[in-house]
Amino acid sequence: MVNAVSPTNAWSPFGAFSMAVIQGDGQIVHVKGQVSLDRHGQVVGQNDMRAQVRKVLENIRDVLAPMGGQMADVISLVHYATDIEAFMTTGDIRQEFFAAPYPVTTTIQIERLYRHELMIEIAAIAEIPRSRFRHPEQDRPGAT
Repeated sequence: MVNAVSPTNAWSPFGAFSMAVIQGDGQIVHVKGQVSLDRHGQVVGQNDMRAQVRKVLENIRDVLAPMGGQMADVISLVHYATDIEAFMTTGDIRQEFFAAPYPVTTTIQIERLYRHELMIEIAAIAEIPRSRFRHPEQDRPGAT
């Protein structure tokens, strides 16, 4: 069984997706690809890859938090970058959010994202230990 989650401390989904999907008994959490939007849907860091990577990682952290998740629980990331060279300058920012053992990652350069101001999207998979996991309240439309 899969349960969709859209916590209120992150921007609201506007299409056919969930912010996160909890798989099985709730330990494995699939986080929808996050972009550099604030909770009001406004782009943070226009034309600034470093600012956007920071905001995206903050968004991943904020999606996991209501479930008891931490960035140390992230086991896999997929990065979709519009400028791979600019993205490669953000390793120090990633180290602010992750410590060894680091999540496995895949990085793909793409032509563009759904809004031209966005430069990076990152999807994550986390495993939250049962002792810390909390099932979030379903307070957003479309959350099941």
